[in-house]
Amino acid sequence: MAHPIILHCNYLEQGQSLDRMCELAVRWGYDGIEFRRRRSSVDETPEQYLDSLAHAVERHKLRHVLFGGPGPELMQADAAVHRQELDDAISFYRAAAERFELTVCNTFAGVLQSDAPYHEFDKNGSAIATDEQFAAAVHGFQALGDLATELGFRFAFELHNVYLHDLPEPARRLVDTIDRPSVGLNIDYGNIAIYPENPPSLEQSLEICGDRIYLVHLKNLYLVMNSRYLNWIGCPLADGMINNRQFLRGLQDQGFNGPLVVEAPWPGDREHFAVEDLAYLKTLTSELGM
Repeated sequence: MAHPIILHCNYLEQGQSLDRMCELAVRWGYDGIEFRRRRSSVDETPEQYLDSLAHAVERHKLRHVLFGGPGPELMQADAAVHRQELDDAISFYRAAAERFELTVCNTFAGVLQSDAPYHEFDKNGSAIATDEQFAAAVHGFQALGDLATELGFRFAFELHNVYLHDLPEPARRLVDTIDRPSVGLNIDYGNIAIYPENPPSLEQSLEICGDRIYLVHLKNLYLVMNSRYLNWIGCPLADGMINNRQFLRGLQDQGFNGPLVVEAPWPGDREHFAVEDLAYLKTLTSELGM
């Protein structure tokens, strides 16, 4: 069965409305959109957001709706904050499941940043996580995993810098400890490749994450080294240092059967890039028999 090809909403956060997002995604040939769990630029309740989105999805017959960040903030020490964050997340996904047929949702466990700058990833994220923070993420996503099982969908932690689940090994350890079949991983190799100290290769990342890969984010970038640290520049999916043909072939070899989310990590005319990236990805999936 063909993998749904999903447009990440960051292609269409340059002033487009929810209605326009759905219209364009369907017109271009995407199967769905990964939306954020809330919009920071709009004063609305979660129910108002979901109702507006449901109207646009129905009007344009968008087939798949995924939700991404923000996830519940579980890295703070305050237990009351954890409880409120979990309550809000549970309420949101229950309301979303009433409006949409959810399959897999991208998620996060909360930012972990020290006094070091954001780009010094080896001094943030899993490198500074305490046992208490790890336990809080486990406890929170055991509850959310049970909810996902009840509602018939799955969560996937995005491998993302400055989070507990930034690299394949800590992310895999997290989901193994949570021990819920409804909680797995979203492998985004673009986030792994920019790690400053010997990041795991694409092959190593796929092997470590293995059968817990429930979602994939695809993007590309150029790596630029200066005298102080590694930097990166986003670029079209077919360019850059990530061999996405190799990436898809590795996923295919492992039996991955989830959605492919295309992401736009660079400025400019993202509506043009969305069409360009979809054409490239459809060529790859066709050639690989996906």
